[in-house]
Amino acid sequence: MTRLTIFDEAGAEVGATGDADAITAALGGIGVRFERWPASEQDARSEALRAEGYTTVDTVSVTPDHPDRDAMRAKFLSEHRHADDEVRYFVAGSGLFTLRERGRIYAVRCEGGDLISVPAGMRHWFDMGPRPHFTAMRFFRTPEGWVGDFTGDPIADRFPRLEPA
Repeated sequence: MTRLTIFDEAGAEVGATGDADAITAALGGIGVRFERWPASEQDARSEALRAEGYTTVDTVSVTPDHPDRDAMRAKFLSEHRHADDEVRYFVAGSGLFTLRERGRIYAVRCEGGDLISVPAGMRHWFDMGPRPHFTAMRFFRTPEGWVGDFTGDPIADRFPRLEPA
């Protein structure tokens, strides 16, 4: 189930919801786009993103038996940012985006049907879990903009990871 949990930077939980409208509003307040896409609208909405300038699209699929799953998971568990927006639509499965903004930590468990767009420059980390299972479309303005600029701050180590449901 899609879920947003908000913490202060010390780690105390200050709010949580599974309501898509509440998630959209809370994330919108920090400049993050969150949408639920009905399967029947996936193609039309993908085309709309391309019209917004996200002209490069790829699909990534990771399963629990993927031979590089541990290295793939470790790659983005530390706080980083990108020069471009990070736009991801979850076709299936789940992943945990954790965002740091305005003294708060926003942990967003995304599931199939969820689109999240993390603005360029926003500090965040991503966890696919110890037994990853997801397929996601990634939308880029430029693939080079997705190179992670790691902050060196160990804050990500103090917050929950994605564990199997």
